[in-house]
Order: sequence, then structure tokens, then C-alpha cells
Amino acid sequence: MDQQLEVGFLSETLVTGGLGFIGSNLSDYLLSKTEDTVIIFDNFSRQNVIRNKEWLEQKYRNNPRLKIIKGDIRNIELLKKNMADVTKIFHLAAQVAVTTSVLDPISDFETNAYGTLNVLEAVRQLNIDPCLFLTSTNKVYGRLEGYEVVEEEYRYDFEEYKQGVSEDTPLDPHSPYGCSKYCADSYFKDYQRIYGLKTLVFRMSCIYGYRQFGTEDQGWVAHFIISSVLNKALTIYGDGKQVRDILFIEDLINAMQLALDHINEIKGRVYNIGGGPQNTISLLELIEILEQLLNHKIEYKFEDWRPGDQKVYYTNTQNAKRDFNWEPLITKEDGVQKLFNWIRTNLKLYK
Repeated sequence: MDQQLEVGFLSETLVTGGLGFIGSNLSDYLLSKTEDTVIIFDNFSRQNVIRNKEWLEQKYRNNPRLKIIKGDIRNIELLKKNMADVTKIFHLAAQVAVTTSVLDPISDFETNAYGTLNVLEAVRQLNIDPCLFLTSTNKVYGRLEGYEVVEEEYRYDFEEYKQGVSEDTPLDPHSPYGCSKYCADSYFKDYQRIYGLKTLVFRMSCIYGYRQFGTEDQGWVAHFIISSVLNKALTIYGDGKQVRDILFIEDLINAMQLALDHINEIKGRVYNIGGGPQNTISLLELIEILEQLLNHKIEYKFEDWRPGDQKVYYTNTQNAKRDFNWEPLITKEDGVQKLFNWIRTNLKLYK
């Protein structure tokens, strides 16, 4: 990775959902740059996680510091069995797609809300004191009713809030996914207040990077790049002017490191983490960048807007800068180029 900081990752670390996009990158970092034993706890339900499993096992062959457990966070006894000696827990396991939550809200709740409660309860019942980290989502803010939006030629933007969405924005989820993550988010905060657990929540914007198998439902930046490289037509839901701030995976892991270095000062808090105002991009603007990289036009069509889709969301990262000196370092142009090059080099993974 391009950014490296010496941070005190030691002993045993549990990564739930550790074979997913973020989890596999984080696990790789911990194994390559720290002395941690990394326990990956994953139910193997997501498509392509087997590829990440094989990659990690090949890279760290015969390394006793890598342990992969097939398990579901809805099974509290199995969780307890594998976290008895951990000092850090990165809780990344989740149902991650708004569209899936609309089709099956019960499974979405069971994974995101009940599963998260199991993680917290396992820690409380075992009477251990690890640092507990939750990856939440900007979808807990819903449609951002108080944020007026203006329409420009290729994008929407906030009329006034040019620094982005801050953590004191009212929570008003507009999808089952937003509701279940809001529930998980709330439990993490409350277990610090009531039981003294060292919890931390990141409400994240669009994360993208290596080993991301993006689809129409989740991971849109990777999905657009993969489809364009494979000459597959794209479907845009809405008008393509939707704007998000995008954050490269290396910047996210950097944020995790810095935040956990300050856990005793910031435990129980929530931070909005994303690329910030300087890394905003619309769907149409990303297509234009990819057309320049490919030197040809990309075919796409439009369909109706999806439920709960925000016209604009980008992150105010000032609290993270103030509290643990983090800010994004990889620009959207450099990040898109990095992922574009990586996908073309590893194209066999996507066929």
C-alpha cells in the first residue's frame, strides 16, 4: 500500500466479514505490516469471497498468524469461541446492498442489527475489553431533507453545505438497509455508554479499491470500471447526476489505524468518513473519466430511480481531522486510475 503508518496493532485481531472487499484488504494489511494474529470470521455467503480466501491463503501460506473461520455473526456461541483472546475487533460483516434489503428486509435486519448485537453481547458476556470498530453507512441519514440541492449540467450539489454532511445531521433512514445499520450504529454507541466498551463507528461513504467485485447493487465505482473494461453496457438508475464522495481503500485503512491509536480519547464516538468535498464525482463524470482512459465511448442506458437514493451525499471530515488527524490523501483521479489499472491487470478475476 502507498500509505504506511506504524501503529500498535498487536496480539489477536478479529475481522468479521474478513473475506469481503474491505475485510480482505484490512486483513492483508494487518498480516503484512503488524505482528497480529488475524482471525477472519466470515460466512462465505458473498459471491467472490472464495477468491479472496484463496488469495490470502496463497500469500500467507503456512503462516500461523492467519486463521480463517467459517461462521455467521448470528451464531453468538461461535463468535464467543473465536474472540476470547482478541484485543481488537473490526466488525465489517453485513448485508451491504439497499436493493437486497428492500427485497428481504428480515434477513437484512437479522444480519446487520441482530448480528451486530451478538458481537457486542459476546464481548460483554466474555468480560473482555477489546477495541470494537463498526463500519456503518451514510444511508442512516436518509434523504437529507434539510439539505437543498441544486442541479448543474452533469451533477447535483448542495446549495449551502459545501463542507458536506456532518455527524450532527438528523438520522432518518429511507430503506431497510439504512434502518438496520442505524440500529447497529446505535447499539455500538450505547454499549460504550452503558457497559463501558471501547467502541467506535465510521459512517462511510463510497469506498473503492483493489479486490472489489462491484455490482449494480453495491460498489458502483468498481462496477463501472469492470463493465467498461469488459465492454459491457451500463445501466444508470436515475439521471446519472447523483454525486458521491469516493474514498480509496488505503485511505480508509489509514483512518482505522489513526482512530484506534486514539481509542481511549474518542471511544463511543461516531465519525463520517469519506473522500470529502474534494473527491466528489457524479456517475456521468466517472463515465467521462473512463471514456478518456479507454479512448472510446461507453454504452449506457437509463432506468428509474431506486428507492432511498440520495441525489447528493458527501462527507464533512472535519471531526476526523480534529480528533485523530486524518484526511484523505488519494485524489479521485489517482484512485480511479489505480483501480482501473489493477482491474485490467487482474481481468481474469472478473470473467
